[in-house]
Amino acid sequence: MQPSAIPPLKEQLKGKDLVVAPGIFDMISVKVADAVGFNALYMTGYGITASYLGLPDAGITTYTDMVSRIQTTKSISATPLIADGDTGYGGLLNVHHTVRGYEAAGAAAIQLEDQEFPKKCGHMLGRRVIPLEDMVAKVRVAVESRSSSDFLIIARTDARTTHGLDEALRRADAFAEAGADVLFVESPESIEEMRTIGARFDKPLLANMVEGGRTPVLDKKTLEEVGYSLAIFPALGFLAAGEAMRNAFGQLKDKGSSDAIDVPLYPFGDFSALMGFDEVTAFDEKYRESA
Repeated sequence: MQPSAIPPLKEQLKGKDLVVAPGIFDMISVKVADAVGFNALYMTGYGITASYLGLPDAGITTYTDMVSRIQTTKSISATPLIADGDTGYGGLLNVHHTVRGYEAAGAAAIQLEDQEFPKKCGHMLGRRVIPLEDMVAKVRVAVESRSSSDFLIIARTDARTTHGLDEALRRADAFAEAGADVLFVESPESIEEMRTIGARFDKPLLANMVEGGRTPVLDKKTLEEVGYSLAIFPALGFLAAGEAMRNAFGQLKDKGSSDAIDVPLYPFGDFSALMGFDEVTAFDEKYRESA
């Protein structure tokens, strides 16, 4: 499907089919995901922080870092983009500014979470959450700050790991009442817990599928049956790329050349075409002739 034919994310979530969004973490991953033909993309804070700064996802990446990457992504991709907004980068005024900035930059949705600052990756231990009433206020501000209801507010709770599933469900209930469009109960630890979440809510639910994380990675059919509308795979791209580079660079170090490595490589000509060099060639030919 061509990007121009992709329905808005809000419309996609009204259907019965699971919306699958790969994690994008740099502009190569955006180009590759679009070439494959996904209907949504997920800008992962973990991946952006790792690729841009080489640092852990621990509240280090700023609003400015993220909004600039949304702008760059949307300059090369028309695919609906879900963007990680961490805690909103501060208090209620910061949440207001973040929502307006993400929407203006072209994102289709923002994900906001109830962790204390500095936050941690949602599949790490030791996460602490802010008081429920403080997060409810953030959700309300987010909803009221957007210019269009087509820009979706995804409210995430990280309470499950430290406080248990019941507290996580209680928080998600409150987020729904505050106007969140999509609910994200982070890190359920079994398919039974995921079924409990799915049966609890009538709003779209987000499943975070992290290979090697705390939540079981389920197939598409099972996720739909359990009750999820949206599944993000934030780590798949950078884990695959990291392993491929480790293998390729390791063989280069051992052999001193790339002439005999056994790692599959993207053909150089095809990769150059993906990056847009065909358009550069056509441009050069056109204006060389006119000159």
